[in-house]
Amino acid sequence: MSELEVMDGCEPFAHVGSASTGVLVLHGFTGNPSSMAAQAQAFAAAGYHVEQPRLPGHGTTLADMQTTCWSDWSDEAAAAYDRLVERADRIVVIGLSMGGTLTLWTGLQRLDDDRLKGLICVNAATTPHDPEMVELVEGLLEDGVEVSPSIGGDIADPDAVEIAYEGTPLRQLLSLTNDGLAPIADRYGELEVPLLIFSSTDDHVVPPDNSAHLRDTAGGDVDFVTLERSFHVATQDFDRELINERSLAFIERVTR
Repeated sequence: MSELEVMDGCEPFAHVGSASTGVLVLHGFTGNPSSMAAQAQAFAAAGYHVEQPRLPGHGTTLADMQTTCWSDWSDEAAAAYDRLVERADRIVVIGLSMGGTLTLWTGLQRLDDDRLKGLICVNAATTPHDPEMVELVEGLLEDGVEVSPSIGGDIADPDAVEIAYEGTPLRQLLSLTNDGLAPIADRYGELEVPLLIFSSTDDHVVPPDNSAHLRDTAGGDVDFVTLERSFHVATQDFDRELINERSLAFIERVTR
């Protein structure tokens, strides 16, 4: 983990609950825990154990993130899961965007773990970027362009502000698609745990067909919720309370 100062509001969050259920909360690419603070706090208020890590390179500086890659982020997600199972008998994982990718990766890593009871994805990235996009990014990198415009702040609610980096690190974007998404995109049929999918119809970061692909290929029961009022960062947007309510109901059902 970075030794750099963490931006205000971007700190990791952990809560010792009173129930035997734990929830792992995973934020997205170039974001930080603040984007899912409302969900983490709702789970804590419900009595659940909570682990909400700050993924390496996030919530500090863009230059810091440029020193990281998929294995750093997935290693931290795995470590947070392990911290949670030390105090919880039943686990549910929820993630936004790349956090959704990590949620699915976690499920595939824990196929034989009876403690894992369900997965929740909010506008998850589930498929690699198309070859033309990858070729474009590789070309930019060859030309010395390391950062493209920011993907942060895709929120419909004018009163909500996402704390995110001012740019998108392109090498790290390639790591997400090549190292993170490509190996798992055809494996969702192996996931037999219940799955709750939230999908914004108007998402300017991750195309909604990513959520549709997950819905159509997942191996277990799927509950698909369309979000009509929110953009990509739906966890901070107009539908944030709906996400909290449906997630809490899902957690209660799958861990009963």
